[in-house]
Amino acid sequence: MEIPAPDFDLEKTLDSGQVFHWEKFGKRFVGTIGDLPVCIEQCGEVLCAKVASGSSRSLGRDAQDAPATISSYFALDHPLAEICASFPDDPAMNSARLFCRGLRIIRQPKWECLATFICSSMKQVAHIRQISLALRRRFGERRQIGNRFVYTFPLARRIARASENDLRECALGYRAKNLLMTAQLVSSGKGDLAAWSVLPDADLREKLCALPGVGAKVANCVMLFAFERLRAFPIDVWIGRALKQQYFQRKKKVTTLELCEFSQIYFGEHGGYAQQYLFHHARIASRRSRMARDSSTPLRFARNDKKECARLTSRTSRITARFLDLESFRGSQ
Repeated sequence: MEIPAPDFDLEKTLDSGQVFHWEKFGKRFVGTIGDLPVCIEQCGEVLCAKVASGSSRSLGRDAQDAPATISSYFALDHPLAEICASFPDDPAMNSARLFCRGLRIIRQPKWECLATFICSSMKQVAHIRQISLALRRRFGERRQIGNRFVYTFPLARRIARASENDLRECALGYRAKNLLMTAQLVSSGKGDLAAWSVLPDADLREKLCALPGVGAKVANCVMLFAFERLRAFPIDVWIGRALKQQYFQRKKKVTTLELCEFSQIYFGEHGGYAQQYLFHHARIASRRSRMARDSSTPLRFARNDKKECARLTSRTSRITARFLDLESFRGSQ
């Protein structure tokens, strides 16, 4: 099938640290959306895709709905030109916007995104991919697309039935306990991710941070990539470094709280997109200069920071309220 995809870059989007299970074969990418196996290639402003039948347990759709599923997953309905036009006009942001043209924020299945980022803590991208594949092979379901095999991400109830040792065998280390406890909460309904979709940002962040293995950084990643909260601004080593170098050059020490407050006010309602552009641009520039470090390694303040999460939630919610009041006042003038 062919799916119109103007103003979109498939490779940049899949290589930008949002998802970790897609595999590239030549110009094609093979993976799953929910439990729908997909083989996809970009041909100009069109996505050429093949799908295989599946139960589509996660998305409630089947292969007949594949074009809509793929379009939604890659957020082809986001007004990308408008979003990019809302970015601050400064050298760092302008360079990132130009470099990342066509990169979109993927709409990921909520449980899959949450579980993946719990597993990502203090891990390199290559390791996250290995963990994801190990979990999929051991607890997911195998699907075939053409001559390739892919594996669905296991449901929360499947992980909840596993033992901690089973999960440790997937190279999770200490993350195994966190993933197991969170899976049990989600599968029991106490962690109702679907119901949380209607919560305000501050309440959603608080709910997420109450889950085992979720601190401020992971919560913001899940808010951005799974709940489509485009203001969410995850801060890891790349973003922290970029913000300090570009916006705090004259200040020797910048706290996490200062970075969070600055990002909420300066980047505004599409801060999540701005963050992803800055993140991907900084990571690729570093890779090309042979100074690459892992894209998922958090700064020290992002190590499962439960207390920090509560403080940031309180402060950023007040900052956001003041920002929205100011925007409302400006609009009335």
